[in-house]
Amino acid sequence: MGCTFCRLIREDTGRWVARAPAACAFAPLNPLVPGHTLVVPTARYADLFDTSPDVPAGTMALVKQVAVAMRTGLTASGVNILNAGGPGSDQSVSHLHFHVVPRWVDDRISAWPTGRSEHHFSGDPAAELADAMASGQHHRT
Repeated sequence: MGCTFCRLIREDTGRWVARAPAACAFAPLNPLVPGHTLVVPTARYADLFDTSPDVPAGTMALVKQVAVAMRTGLTASGVNILNAGGPGSDQSVSHLHFHVVPRWVDDRISAWPTGRSEHHFSGDPAAELADAMASGQHHRT
């Protein structure tokens, strides 16, 4: 198995923050800030598009627990929760994961995109999304 996250889970070699049957949380090798944590489902799914709705829901429950612990244990004033999925998203590991990044006032980093996309879409993207949601297309992968 070539997945880095699957190997950490299988070999029990992560710097664990939390472990549960459905999801786990661990420190990345190169954290953005002190306390930066990755939360992943224990079963491998490439991204959000590869899951049933219960997988991200269960994983997000652990994301919230980690975020709350960052406020109490690290005195973080907030958090950024980041996810990338699918081609063009800058996803670096093909295993669904969420970065939970603790933030402090004046920490002088930006975990938010600073540029604007050069992709052009003809029509009204919000209307197209609303139509896809209404027609049930959001259930398809």
